[in-house]
Amino acid sequence: MSLKLYLLRHGETIYSRTGGYCGVLDPDLTLEGHLMAKAFAETYSKLPWKAIYVSPMKRTIATAKPLCDVIRMEMQLRDGLKEINYGQWEDKNVDYVKEKYEDDYVRWLTEPAWNSPTYGETAVQVASRSSVVIAEIEEKYTTGNVLVVSHKATLRIILCGLLGIDLGRYRDRINALAASISVVKFDIHGPLLEVLGDRYHLPEELRALTGT
Repeated sequence: MSLKLYLLRHGETIYSRTGGYCGVLDPDLTLEGHLMAKAFAETYSKLPWKAIYVSPMKRTIATAKPLCDVIRMEMQLRDGLKEINYGQWEDKNVDYVKEKYEDDYVRWLTEPAWNSPTYGETAVQVASRSSVVIAEIEEKYTTGNVLVVSHKATLRIILCGLLGIDLGRYRDRINALAASISVVKFDIHGPLLEVLGDRYHLPEELRALTGT
């Protein structure tokens, strides 16, 4: 049996609903977001879990809690799993950022690996801190299922790092909708993507919600 890494994005927040930039901001889940977390727990509590690693933000803790409660497992909080810092773009929408920070926005769209949101983080910086957590998991657990609950940009950056995809393309190559799960198996030839962005643990009405 190999190590399987389950990468779960938190449930819906007001920002994932509206598309506003939310990194270091710490909103809770919406009502629908809490329902997404419960739906995940109902489906995935049947798996035997070795560990649950969680970003220490309200939205990720709230997403992990229903599963932790059902299986009676303590979540392990890691700062390395926090969302990318959007700097001065926090709490702003795309149209505002395009107008007020046009040059930084264009640079970020062109090469987000090395260019950050204004006074924020680059993808390289996020990859550096999140890879420490992934390395810890690989060292501690050579087999079994490990859950990582994190955020949209961070999870896409983690997946790029594991799969050998250019970090500068994390926004173009991989999506991670609210409460979606991706699965990477650590096989003899290295990380193997088995599932990407699955949300079939959610009821149809939650899957149909508009969001980013």
